Amino acid sequence: MHPQHTPRRTAGIAAVLGTALALTACASGGGSAVGEPETPSDPVDLRMTVWTADETQLAMFQEIADAYVAENPELVSGVTFETIPFEDYTTSLTTQLAGGNAPDLAWILESYAPEFVNSGALADLRPVLADTEGYALDDLLPASTALWEDGEGLYAYPFSNSPFAMFVNTDQISAAEQSDPAELVASDEWTYDAARDIAAATAADSGKEGLVVRDFDYQIWENLATVWGGWGATPWNEDGTQCTFTEPEMVDAMTWFHDAVFDDGAIPGPGTTADFFAGDAAMTITQISRASSLDDSFEWDVVPLPAGPAGQQNVIGQGGIGVFTAGENPDVAADFLAWFTNPENAAKLAAYFPPPRESLLTAETLAAANPKLDADQLQEVVVDGVQDSVTKPAHRNFAQLAQTVRAELDALWREDADVEAVLADTCAAAQPLLEE
Repeated sequence: MHPQHTPRRTAGIAAVLGTALALTACASGGGSAVGEPETPSDPVDLRMTVWTADETQLAMFQEIADAYVAENPELVSGVTFETIPFEDYTTSLTTQLAGGNAPDLAWILESYAPEFVNSGALADLRPVLADTEGYALDDLLPASTALWEDGEGLYAYPFSNSPFAMFVNTDQISAAEQSDPAELVASDEWTYDAARDIAAATAADSGKEGLVVRDFDYQIWENLATVWGGWGATPWNEDGTQCTFTEPEMVDAMTWFHDAVFDDGAIPGPGTTADFFAGDAAMTITQISRASSLDDSFEWDVVPLPAGPAGQQNVIGQGGIGVFTAGENPDVAADFLAWFTNPENAAKLAAYFPPPRESLLTAETLAAANPKLDADQLQEVVVDGVQDSVTKPAHRNFAQLAQTVRAELDALWREDADVEAVLADTCAAAQPLLEE
């Protein structure tokens, strides 16, 4: 599962994050590997920050942790899971780090992964996980771990790998006499152009909205990666040093999106709020974990992201769990993380968070935890969706880039916008930040 709220963007987050990670790395020696924990003079208390407040999830975490405490009473006296509201999560976490109050373990958003991984503030987990009996480190999918690696080091465990998909209101689409997206998937005709046409026609028929990119809201621009991936577009090159908003693929993708909003009426414009799960729209792009929001008020289906001119691209949102070397007990924390994410406990976590383990990515395994999705949906959207996937944009300077790009793209969300000119201005503003 990925967070279900829109992050608050403030000017302070970039400065606080950079300062906090620098201080944490300096205090700890930076990025060192952790090993077999030595028995402390007294059992220690561990603390993990999380962004979920779901009582069922927290109870499961606590059950796993309590079993670890029972197995290792000489190491740990207890484990606390500290909930920080998602909209304040990264800011609050970095404030703790800057104040010398680093948690032992923390959830980390994928967008900020390079900043945390490159900072030296996180421990290299690979030696501990590799040496833990029965852990099966090679069961972790390379596509899931790539964002959290630097060289041979692995600096967080990707506990959540939630694919983006297209949820569709089949009642509205049928009433508008439009093609069934599932049938288009089966015939290899499920494209962004087809989705646009269905969305526009259905919106015109229902008087509601067509296609909503959930949590985009004309602010969280990185969520458009679910669209521009079909054009093979990216905001910057692979090593994050060159802006690519001006590349033809991105210009074409953003032109398509702009036209779908202002010319076709397929996508709601700025200022329009539409909740697919309340029946306000025909389709929405969001993460598969949102299926829990569905009720029986309308008939629905879920299908993979459409294909664009460059083909179909799976996109996932990730969350990682890292161990801070500036915490009081990094060796013990890493040992607990190996327990928390071992094959048995990873299967429990899979009830809420699509796992990074290949052995658990089967429709049969996931069906028990996802009763609203049938085996075919789970196979097409979750199992296949994690394979060969990319994550949303991430960068070692993402906090500053997120704000800067958002400000420049504001000019794009006007009917008379010059797409190429806006994207050129975006690159002009972003390039210095990519070079820092």
